[in-house]
Amino acid sequence: MTLSGKTVLITGASRGIGAATAQHLASLDANVVLVARSNNALKELAKEIGPKAKAMVCDVSDLNQVNAVVNASVETFGSLDILINNAGILGPVDMLADIPPNDWGEVIDTNVKGVFYMMHAAIPIMVAQKKGVIINVSSGAAYGVLEGWSHYCASKAAVLQLTRSGHEEYGDQGITCLGLSPGTVATEMQVAIKASGINPVSKLEVTDHIPASDVAQAISYLCGATGVNYAGEDFQLKLPSSRAAAGLSAR
Repeated sequence: MTLSGKTVLITGASRGIGAATAQHLASLDANVVLVARSNNALKELAKEIGPKAKAMVCDVSDLNQVNAVVNASVETFGSLDILINNAGILGPVDMLADIPPNDWGEVIDTNVKGVFYMMHAAIPIMVAQKKGVIINVSSGAAYGVLEGWSHYCASKAAVLQLTRSGHEEYGDQGITCLGLSPGTVATEMQVAIKASGINPVSKLEVTDHIPASDVAQAISYLCGATGVNYAGEDFQLKLPSSRAAAGLSAR
């Protein structure tokens, strides 16, 4: 598979799934726009990838910053073909009545508003191009409640509906909008989850989580023509059939 000539904007690209995805898609000859709040980490990753990467500092919860990086992506590479909405935070793990409201709201600002803002900025460009792919990184938390995760579960349920809305409203205009639910992934987020000791996810061992490189490979699979088969819904990477379709070995 090649993504030669395609421009991919990846949020949350400074580490974890985002960084692994940027490296993998660049290896497939895509231009990658690396977006995150961490300037130093972004610059290091862009330097590692080379001239096909451009680092852009952006807080996805700020609409003005989002509009600026989306426009700069087009100015730099001439198009915006694929948007990977990966940026997301968990925030403090605590009971609904105990969590500080500001902390709860920060998760919504990043995980929900950030996805909406990126879609809002990217869709007009893709409509004008008459093509585009939007992949929203989802979670099993979109479908079930976990103790101490009211903010995260609510945010991922909202993202699923944004995915469905994107497909419903723009699927007939050449835009493929879908989600990817990866299961648990070995990222820094798991450190905070483990430390909380709350709900079954915190009891998992490191070996229970898949590597970020698996998610990156699944994303590259969904960027291709087969992505339309999952439009409007989440591609469930935990399923053996999904792993096989993405060229990943069984776990």
